[in-house]
Amino acid sequence: MPSEQKSIYTLQFILLCLSSLLFSSSFNMIIPELPNYLSSMGGAEYKGLIIALFTLTAGISRPFSGKLTDRWGRVPVMAIGSIVCFICGFLYPILTTVAGFLFLRLIHGFSTGFKPTSTSAYVADLVPQKRWGEALGMHGLAFSIGTAVGPAIGSAIFDAFGINVMFYSSSFMALLSILIVINMKETLVKKEKFNLSMLKINRKDIIEWRALPAGIVTFLSYTAYGVILTLIPDWSEHLGLKNKGLFFLAFTIASVMIRFVSGKVSDRYGRPKVIITGLVIIAIALVVIGLEDSFIGLMTGASIYGIGTGILSPAINAWTIDLSIPEHRGKAVATMYISLEAGIGLGALLSGLYYADIILRIPQIMYANAFVLLIALFYMLNWQRKSYFLIKD
Repeated sequence: MPSEQKSIYTLQFILLCLSSLLFSSSFNMIIPELPNYLSSMGGAEYKGLIIALFTLTAGISRPFSGKLTDRWGRVPVMAIGSIVCFICGFLYPILTTVAGFLFLRLIHGFSTGFKPTSTSAYVADLVPQKRWGEALGMHGLAFSIGTAVGPAIGSAIFDAFGINVMFYSSSFMALLSILIVINMKETLVKKEKFNLSMLKINRKDIIEWRALPAGIVTFLSYTAYGVILTLIPDWSEHLGLKNKGLFFLAFTIASVMIRFVSGKVSDRYGRPKVIITGLVIIAIALVVIGLEDSFIGLMTGASIYGIGTGILSPAINAWTIDLSIPEHRGKAVATMYISLEAGIGLGALLSGLYYADIILRIPQIMYANAFVLLIALFYMLNWQRKSYFLIKD
């Protein structure tokens, strides 16, 4: 275990954060323009599948990426994720039918099924346990910057040069991420040579039961992100925003600012208290977005949502690793991400189905999703109460 006295901001950690920023920019920069792009191909009724299919394959691939992370190594699994993004960016301009586009969304999902899993394990290898919250918060900050600047840059490129150049730019971002990752030092001590048996998955490889409480909270809370990814582009257009990436820019700026302290707070006061705070704030954000039919209201909701996710995300990531054991760290992270993808996918699918291009339904969906966040809150309060009595006994 690394010394707790040393700085966590080593060259390896900085490169890891930069790689994740580029990776996040790559797959997020195309999202705001995809709903209209799909509509232009005659697939308006399938908007909910844009995110749902992406998260489906991301979730399916998590058991594989978790097992490979624990046996083959952190670095090659990270590289696979970025390589998938690189390839898909070149294929979108080629497969221009509704079926081809939806197929690519399935394939593209493998990218986030691989890289974030191994990245979280890599962070835990680099820093001491008492600073996991801080480290994962700062890494999440880098990832969130990519989430913010990606959509804004993507929409700007689309306006200036068209959809195909935007897709190629996505591939370029992924390429830069690949070049960084392949030159990083492996941190897995007992690394094995790749063999096909590593791709054989049984029931024990799918879920790390120790991390299931974190998975449940992750699933419920990230339905909100699926709803936002699916509906905010159309809601932004309804409110007269030309650049559909502005919402994502606002929420990520807020998320970035709070992450400078949220990870350290979870290290000091405990993950559950910080997670509970994040859930409450996200629920408030969804209500604000639904209530305020204006640009200022949308940006206010985006900022509150950013604060909530900036508090919640690093705490849940660190809590997942807290609940795991070192030899199953990759599987534990994969369990959390399976829950994340399932939450995003279900939120996107159900909101897209109910929305059906009827713009006035969006506020109703936001209120309903705020209720889901309250369910997560009650689960977390109950878990905290039970843990208190177990410790007391």
